[in-house]
Amino acid sequence: MSFQSILSNFALILFVLMIITGIIWFLDVFRFSRNRRRAADEALAAWDARQEQLRVEGIKPDENGRKELEEKLLKQPVWIEYSGSFFPVIAVVFFLRSFLYEPFKIPSSSMLPTLEVGDLILVNKFTYGIRLPIINKKAISLNDPERGDMVVFKYPRDPSLDYIKRVVGVGGDRVVYRNKRLMVNGVPARYQPMQDYLDPERLTYSRQFTEEIAPLKHRILNDDGAPSYVPNPDTFPYRSMCSYNTDGFACTVPKGYYFMMGDNRDNSLDSRYWGFVPDEYIVGKAFFVWMNLGDMKRIGRVK
Repeated sequence: MSFQSILSNFALILFVLMIITGIIWFLDVFRFSRNRRRAADEALAAWDARQEQLRVEGIKPDENGRKELEEKLLKQPVWIEYSGSFFPVIAVVFFLRSFLYEPFKIPSSSMLPTLEVGDLILVNKFTYGIRLPIINKKAISLNDPERGDMVVFKYPRDPSLDYIKRVVGVGGDRVVYRNKRLMVNGVPARYQPMQDYLDPERLTYSRQFTEEIAPLKHRILNDDGAPSYVPNPDTFPYRSMCSYNTDGFACTVPKGYYFMMGDNRDNSLDSRYWGFVPDEYIVGKAFFVWMNLGDMKRIGRVK
């Protein structure tokens, strides 16, 4: 499932704005404000001299004009005032978004029933390590994505887009999906039927199951009318580590890569089609729905 591509440039936009407003703030604190103070002191000294001359001549001076003149001379230009006001806000947002939590919006149904269209989710950016913003290069490694994690990552076909899927295979795993049943490293998943799921967008029913293969345990959807085979998979890197037939596929995940699948199994464009996700494309772990304007009951932790 893809997010609006403009969001991929948001970090760069924030960074540029932070640099511009930061430079203006710095120059104002250490240069422009001092220049205004110096000019104000000179003008006020001249004002005081004129006022004293008026007193000598027996003319009553204006007692209030000095304060007004000082405020006028020290007042920041509008462009400096706004830059100074926005800089700390932009800096805080950039830090939070780059190193702690980033919001995303779910635009499609490939992660049903776990995530619905319109869900606004938070992604933990530091759980897998500290990555440098903009270039997304890992500087400090903490944890690796595990099977069962819902992960936001850069789409291998177009890294300017962000996708979200569930990790079903990590480096070295053998992932087999035959007749819509998952097996990892020779261990078949256990399936518990649930009540059929009504897609709120398409108004169609899908078969719903709880899928369990340690440590995975979550809900998935299947459509009886959809085929088991994967039509027209791409020629992706390490494609030779996968085999496809009319029943499904089998893939051995290369080291440093992950195999991703959507919970809406028959309505998800995922690793079955475009291949493995390299570690450097990982953005973070989805963990919380913080808003859904169409259904406020959706707010809460997801897994």
